[in-house]
Amino acid sequence: MKKSLTRSISYWFLLVLSLVSAGVGAWLISDNASIMTAKLLDGTATGVEVYVGQPMIVVGAVLLGAGVIGVLLALALAAAKSFVPAAAPVVVEPIDWAAETAPATDASTDSATDVDASEKTTDDASEEDRIEEDQNGSSGSTATATNISVR
Repeated sequence: MKKSLTRSISYWFLLVLSLVSAGVGAWLISDNASIMTAKLLDGTATGVEVYVGQPMIVVGAVLLGAGVIGVLLALALAAAKSFVPAAAPVVVEPIDWAAETAPATDASTDSATDVDASEKTTDDASEEDRIEEDQNGSSGSTATATNISVR
């Protein structure tokens, strides 16, 4: 089964989580860099702001980089999907049920003149009627039950 890219859950997870990762990474970088810069310029910086701020900026850069790579991968996937030709729809001809029943009526008129047809019991006929009634309303199962090729 071929699904369109816009209906693929994994594609949307990739795109949304990449955007979230890029956003969180950018926020970590800007927040910690601005706090660290302001405290260092004021001369009131503590060890926590300086020594914890640097690794947090690195974590933010990693998240930002992963988000950007994910967004680029989603865009590349969308571009690659656009190059793949869409499958041509399969044209299914409507089944002509009149043609399917016409040979059966011809066979019944021919068999009425045969000697073998006169030996047919009413139980066999009622069983065939019951099978045909069971098949009514089902989609194509009449052709399957009677071994008719519907190509």
